[in-house]
Amino acid sequence: MNPILKFNRNYFALAILLFIIEILIAKYVHDRFIRPYMGDTLVVMLIYCFVKSFINKPVLPTALWVLAFAFLIETLQYFQIVNLLGLQHSKVASIMIGTSFAWMDIYAYIAGIIVILIIERVIGRRHPAIGISKP
Repeated sequence: MNPILKFNRNYFALAILLFIIEILIAKYVHDRFIRPYMGDTLVVMLIYCFVKSFINKPVLPTALWVLAFAFLIETLQYFQIVNLLGLQHSKVASIMIGTSFAWMDIYAYIAGIIVILIIERVIGRRHPAIGISKP
């Protein structure tokens, strides 16, 4: 039986790399495609890798929980949760939670999870112990 809590340095390194990429996109990219769509696609990949850094669960359930979390955050944006909590003047809260709902964000999150599943499938075929394949 595998322990549920187990540190995985590969996923952690990927999470750090994706976090750095997200910071670079936020700081230097001001276009209409990479920042809004690639940033949202990468953010679910970042969250997935961060979760997998510490939680030893199968790929599909983890990916679906991350997607559900992203949907929850987007739904909270629809209801203007930052304003409801009185955090509208907090730049950190506005960046972390977001302030506006967009259907394209939902599609970007789905695309990010699909990319994760494809990558995990390919890696799983090469290294069954770390992919979708059953242990």
